[in-house]
Amino acid sequence: PCSESKITSAVWGPLGETIIAGHENGELNQYSAKSGEIVNSAKEHSKQINDIQTSRDMTMFITASKDCSAKLFDCTSLEHQKTFRTERPVNSAALSPIYDHVVLGGGQEAMDVTTTSTRIGKFEARFFHLGFEEEFGRVKGHFGPINSLAFHPDGKSYSSGGEDGYVRIHYFDQQYFDFEF
Repeated sequence: PCSESKITSAVWGPLGETIIAGHENGELNQYSAKSGEIVNSAKEHSKQINDIQTSRDMTMFITASKDCSAKLFDCTSLEHQKTFRTERPVNSAALSPIYDHVVLGGGQEAMDVTTTSTRIGKFEARFFHLGFEEEFGRVKGHFGPINSLAFHPDGKSYSSGGEDGYVRIHYFDQQYFDFEF
């Protein structure tokens, strides 16, 4: 039981031995899958963690938070590695399985969307370089906040689900694979 702060997202840790949970207060806890005891804890976000996704090899994971950032952590130690900042709440973040790329999605709160144009709402999927923490691209399409993002396991496409009720599948051009990063 969590008496202090509600769990808002959770994923299995390496080898299925732990569960990594993000809380409403921005805290991360690593629980033993056998005993339920807290093994490790970190508090890097100042607001609610909306999403947690692991890397393909389960060595790291990324969190998306209402504090307008996504953060990269080590799966075993919960050590903070990188931070990706935006000017809007981040609802979802995903790690590319083939490149050192991160995609973030979010936007303003859903209740404020009807009073804002799509240009101001910032509903684009935003791509960052994993190592340099710099944004290098945006993909428009949703006319409401993006709530969920996922890369295809082959890394050739990604999907986004938004508050607008659409799921969009985006396929990368050949230029994306030919470019030297």
